[in-house]
Amino acid sequence: MKVFRGFQHPGIAPACALTIGNFDGVHRGHQAMLALLRSEAEQRGVPSCVLTFEPHPRDYFAASRQQPELAPARIGTLRDKLIDLARCGVDQAVVLPFSAGLAALAPQAFIDKVLLQGLGARYVLVGDDFRFGARRAGDYALLDAAGTGGGFDVARMNSYEVHGLRVSSSEVRHALREGRMEDAARLLGRPYRISGHVVHGRKLGRELGFRTLNLRFAHWKPAASGIFVVLVHGLAPSPLPGVANLGVRPSLDANDVNRGRVLLETHCLDWPAGLGPEGAYGKLIRVELLHKLHDELKYDGLDALMQGIGRDCDDARRYLASRHAQTHRQTSRDRI
Repeated sequence: MKVFRGFQHPGIAPACALTIGNFDGVHRGHQAMLALLRSEAEQRGVPSCVLTFEPHPRDYFAASRQQPELAPARIGTLRDKLIDLARCGVDQAVVLPFSAGLAALAPQAFIDKVLLQGLGARYVLVGDDFRFGARRAGDYALLDAAGTGGGFDVARMNSYEVHGLRVSSSEVRHALREGRMEDAARLLGRPYRISGHVVHGRKLGRELGFRTLNLRFAHWKPAASGIFVVLVHGLAPSPLPGVANLGVRPSLDANDVNRGRVLLETHCLDWPAGLGPEGAYGKLIRVELLHKLHDELKYDGLDALMQGIGRDCDDARRYLASRHAQTHRQTSRDRI
């Protein structure tokens, strides 16, 4: 998949089948929409294209109004979004910086400047609640009418449901906020995961006897937080079981080396000997969050913190053993 920052690049295809949205989480509803987009692109002989925004428009308005509570919790990072779009078979993604100028574009100006002149849209697929342009004045009816005059087809996809529940980024955020990881996985079509390069931290974990892999979560407001049982991909031939803290580590000084930023800190229950003590730094890994143990806790001192981590590791081993036994029973039944 080709990725472009903005649409004024010579490498962008001169024509495309397009869908527009934030695609936070790239959940099953998004996946169904992207499958339809690919089909329509193939029929027209043009590449499929996703137009998305960074920052999220609601992030932009929350910052401009100095009302951070209006910003939505973020399911995934931009990296994970692009990885998931590529896995869905999208040919090109255009990441458009959301700015004051873009926010002020009237709906028809957005169609002319972005969809037609910028991206050469021949087909535009949107969701049933799609709005666009300044003050969200543009809707499906306006876009459809513009397509008739502008020479592009417009289609709308109805909501995607799982067991009667509308699949949306809001529902995924709700499940993650409440620690319902299995429900989130059903909505996403896969376990909730975060990827990134392992970075240096305080190295306090190794002093406590619990070496950690640190990933920065770029957004200040992750949809999930707390202590989780996880699987780590990318360090060994098989996924490594572990326990992870996603958040701001309330037991530590906010002015530490990470300056209070959101981190995913993962302790592998079995560290690969071949990596050595420094072998993971810089590696790109993917961490799947399978089960929430509890919210972040503030411990009174490092001894209490060390004991708490030990309990979390024991709980993680019990959960993984139970999960393995359940999977084994299901596999045995399937063979009968």
